Amino acid sequence: MIRILLIDDSAAMRAHMRAALERAPELGQTAEVAETASGFEALRLMHRGAYDAVIIDINLPDIDGLELIRFIRQSRHHRDVALVVVSTLSSARERERAFRLGAHAFVAKPFSPDTLASAVRRCVASSQLRLRVAT
Repeated sequence: MIRILLIDDSAAMRAHMRAALERAPELGQTAEVAETASGFEALRLMHRGAYDAVIIDINLPDIDGLELIRFIRQSRHHRDVALVVVSTLSSARERERAFRLGAHAFVAKPFSPDTLASAVRRCVASSQLRLRVAT
């Protein structure tokens, strides 16, 4: 089972992402999706349980999504989680900063369901491979 956490302040966007992930043949039958509109709530959820992938919008109401990446990467418990950034801000500068902070993929909004599902699948596979090599 793949556990995914969606963080986006738009309920409509969270519903779109959830549907994309649950309908993706390579993820849907085994995906358990949690969601929140708050970066701080996301940190609380992550401390309660492990996720294989976290999808983060850059523009959150309570904390910048890129700062959230920094917090996640500083945690020894979540250092290796696959991080996918989704945003309408898709400048080269934003992408570079996201990758420098530890994101594995950057998906520009609007996106197709297949684009998001493929990014999550690739990132989770890469993260799991890194963990196997490290142990």
